[in-house]
Amino acid sequence: MKTPRLLDLMAAMVLLVSVASSLPPLVSGDPGRRVSMTLVRGAAALGAFCLDGSLPAYHLDIGFGAGSNNWLLQFEGGGWCNDIASCVDRSKTRRGSTRFMSKTAVFTGILSNNASLNPASFAGDAQFRNGTSMLYFRGQRIWKAIILDLLPKGLAKARKALLTGCSAGGLSTFLHCDNFKNYLPRTANVKCMSDAGFFLDAIDVAANRTMRSFYTKLVSLQGIQKNLDPNCTRAFYPEPSLCFFPQYALRFIRTPMFILNSAYDVFQFHHGLVPPSADLTGRWKRCKLNVTACNPHQLDALQGFRTDMLGALMNFFRNSTRGGMFINSCFDHCQSALQETWLSPTSPRIHNKTIARTVGDWYFGRRNGAKEIGCPYPCDKTCHNLIPTSTTADSLVNLDI
Repeated sequence: MKTPRLLDLMAAMVLLVSVASSLPPLVSGDPGRRVSMTLVRGAAALGAFCLDGSLPAYHLDIGFGAGSNNWLLQFEGGGWCNDIASCVDRSKTRRGSTRFMSKTAVFTGILSNNASLNPASFAGDAQFRNGTSMLYFRGQRIWKAIILDLLPKGLAKARKALLTGCSAGGLSTFLHCDNFKNYLPRTANVKCMSDAGFFLDAIDVAANRTMRSFYTKLVSLQGIQKNLDPNCTRAFYPEPSLCFFPQYALRFIRTPMFILNSAYDVFQFHHGLVPPSADLTGRWKRCKLNVTACNPHQLDALQGFRTDMLGALMNFFRNSTRGGMFINSCFDHCQSALQETWLSPTSPRIHNKTIARTVGDWYFGRRNGAKEIGCPYPCDKTCHNLIPTSTTADSLVNLDI
């Protein structure tokens, strides 16, 4: 295989990889590739620090052959923090400090350089002194420092580039898509893909807008407003923080975008539709653990969430000539990073097409639009998991370190 470059930028968790040029037969069982961490030594000059003041970092797997000028950059997920206490806690973990980050990362799924397996928020700028320690919200500067570090390593000569990310990283993809394109040659084929990053401005089961309240505090604390699209913030004045939601920012993005999401995204189910504050008596506990235990009223709420998500995407679905989408009905969260859901014999499918093939058709222009929407629960029999146990205890914490 002529392999492009694979790279993982931590410090707000970003990965870079190349895009494969063909779609080979389905194969499974690849253990992934271990890639070493690279510190951005020049970041301090830009004031680009993780939450605790440590230098940002990334993981890079250099490409070769015909893939040497093809790049894939991926933001890793990790949620957000929106108050000082949670940000202090986060600064003491790998989500807020490269001191605690793994020195190697495993590249698999969309990050795999195996041709048979892979076809294809950094927004804050503020700081806060907490007693004797300092918290840095420098995601925007980290983003710039990492890109500037990569340009002389070959990114400046990119012919193909895909910016992607999962969860909070998927939301970051919306926020940085156009800016990423501005760094690259005009002749480069630049596109963006968000995986599980289409967070809705949802009304929860207690009739509150929990996610809107959370994001409003986050945008204020981390000084994000000045880095949001000015066309969007003007359109939504006097509530510019709404532009942190992809459903409001999407129509202002000029670069081609692919949206990969579950219509029943399990993270949004647990934290947007039914956050703990909206279920103090625990009526939703069994339903959250196993969707087959949901009563008719709860299933109606879940179907309503799917309807709201499709409604927020309908203009994009009907009118975007360069966009793509894969909206399935699995109770899942992040489907591109795992080989089993990205491309394998048991991967989720819509109209018998895997996620990887749909993304590949879109990126390489093999099919105009490449937009797929699956049927509502419980009709999809290709889901890898109904509710993965690894996501049932997720909490909201900070991406911008």
